[in-house]
Amino acid sequence: MATQHSRSAARLMIAPAVFVLLVWMLIPLCMTLYFSFADYRPMRATFEPWIGFDNYASFLTSSSFLSSVVTTLWMVAGILSITICGGVALALLLDQPMFGQGIVRILVIAPFFVMPTVSALVWKNMFFNVDNGLFSYLFKFFGAQPYDFLSQSPLLSIIVIVAWQWLPFATLILLTAVQSLSSEQLEAAEMDGAPAYSRFWYIILPHLSRAITVVILIQTIFLLSIFAEIFVTTNGAFGTRTLTYLVYQRVLESQNIGLGSAGGIVAVILANIVAIFLMRIVGKNLDA
Repeated sequence: MATQHSRSAARLMIAPAVFVLLVWMLIPLCMTLYFSFADYRPMRATFEPWIGFDNYASFLTSSSFLSSVVTTLWMVAGILSITICGGVALALLLDQPMFGQGIVRILVIAPFFVMPTVSALVWKNMFFNVDNGLFSYLFKFFGAQPYDFLSQSPLLSIIVIVAWQWLPFATLILLTAVQSLSSEQLEAAEMDGAPAYSRFWYIILPHLSRAITVVILIQTIFLLSIFAEIFVTTNGAFGTRTLTYLVYQRVLESQNIGLGSAGGIVAVILANIVAIFLMRIVGKNLDA
């Protein structure tokens, strides 16, 4: 049992890391908050240190704000649907004995370690390219016209790219949960004549509920800030402009640091609201 002295020593040892982490986060956040109340446009040599909530009003009343929020939510929901369903299926498949099981598991997890920019470039040029992409060759092979995914189904294309990156993460978490399931319970259900879908629905899926909730929480926090895949593929066109990309456009394309900073604060607030909501759901699920 930890004594008061050992707890004090532990706090003292982690204090430098906590201090560096807080400074690392607080300084940019404080500067962003400061600029959000200023009219700061460096390319026009404009700087007025206090204009009140004008930047927030301009950002929130922009015609692009609501559409970017809706696009972000649709994108997150689509990615979560693919990663959860695919993760459960892959976890059950990888739990079965097979030749080279360890190598197969490593190959399945490998896409998670690919940089988002690299994976977006690979999908854009090797799969979605309307002239030389793999899917275009498949369409031509079956006598159909090539389909331009990035201009005709841009939102779905980005969802597929990001889901491919995050599917290994969900699979890894869910595979760990599947392996912790008691085999005796499944064997007893099978001996009682329960079909495969009943065993999955009433035994396996409830056992995976906590792992699924954790995956949803972690992925949602990261998916709310999707940027690289959009920048590489569509540049925010064709209805793929998320809230994060809208902030980028306000800062770099319009050179309005104050307006972009206000958008960044709004994005942080919305992300924290979603995170708190999901954490409450996770807490209830884990306590159940």
